[in-house]
Amino acid sequence: MLIAILSDTHDHIANLRSAVEVCNERGALLMIHCGDLISPFMLQELAVFKGPSHLVYGNNVGDLYLISSLCADRYPSISHHGIRGAIEAGGRRIAFHHYPELARGLALSGRFDIVCCGHNHAYGVEKIGNCLLVNPGELLGKDGQPTFCLVDTTTLQAEKVPVGTPFFQ
Repeated sequence: MLIAILSDTHDHIANLRSAVEVCNERGALLMIHCGDLISPFMLQELAVFKGPSHLVYGNNVGDLYLISSLCADRYPSISHHGIRGAIEAGGRRIAFHHYPELARGLALSGRFDIVCCGHNHAYGVEKIGNCLLVNPGELLGKDGQPTFCLVDTTTLQAEKVPVGTPFFQ
């Protein structure tokens, strides 16, 4: 199963649109957003993804009430998990959190096959025991080329995918 991992969109509509388009074209079946989506209007962009999406808050949370209520009422394909999420998909136990330090702790626990995070806007993939720790980088493009990650749950291979344009160009 191919899953998409995104983070740190920071209301950059065009880059999120590009990422969702690539995910749909490449056949990703599940999307995880590791926080800092920020504004409720970004949910309609996320909802264009053809499969289910899972979302957690970051440190720039926007309107907490409206985001969680819109996921429940208007966007049934988007599951909102609060500050930490955990699901099973593609035969794997997957956890996601915004903060890398807390994600590392989840990876070290041995309870998950894949743990995803964001926050520092830095792409990185690391094997911790039997767990793949993934930071997809940032979709904002503040620190360079916007990226997200595709992970094959069968092989645990991760691919860095560049999209869109940097914020400061």
